[in-house]
Amino acid sequence: MGVEDVLGTAGRVAGLGRGGGGGGVDGDGLVVLGSVTLPGVGRSVGCARAFVRDVLAGLPDRDDVVLAASETVANAVRHTASGLEGGLVTVTVAAGPGAVRLEVADDGAAGARPYVKDDPGAETGRGMRIVQGLAARWGYRADGSRTVVWADFPAPDAWVRGRVAVSGPG
Repeated sequence: MGVEDVLGTAGRVAGLGRGGGGGGVDGDGLVVLGSVTLPGVGRSVGCARAFVRDVLAGLPDRDDVVLAASETVANAVRHTASGLEGGLVTVTVAAGPGAVRLEVADDGAAGARPYVKDDPGAETGRGMRIVQGLAARWGYRADGSRTVVWADFPAPDAWVRGRVAVSGPG
């Protein structure tokens, strides 16, 4: 499967949030704006950046989310089974009141989990430090053998409302 063959659309998410991706809304009340599954290869990092940039068109500070996507996808390809033959990385963008969430699911790393290295001057290991500095909050969760790294970013309510279907009475 090539990078060109895997661009996805809203609602194609498995495991977003704690409640799963049913119908494009997760257990945290976030609505999936888009999801893409990419091969676990280096050039998928650029595809992930372009995907996030397109999904978040018009969002102030979207470059913070794009950079976080770049760092987390690069980590998935380099440090997890996603970087092995046939490995995959799934990037999901969701939105809810006042926030945008980025999720990157990898194929797992034999129980190893993402963390911020203690040495800020180290030549490697700066990716999660960058994510920590840009996001309002971040974390990870296990999804079977996979690991999902998530990061939340502030977003103006007006921008979110313009992209999230709102249902009311009737």
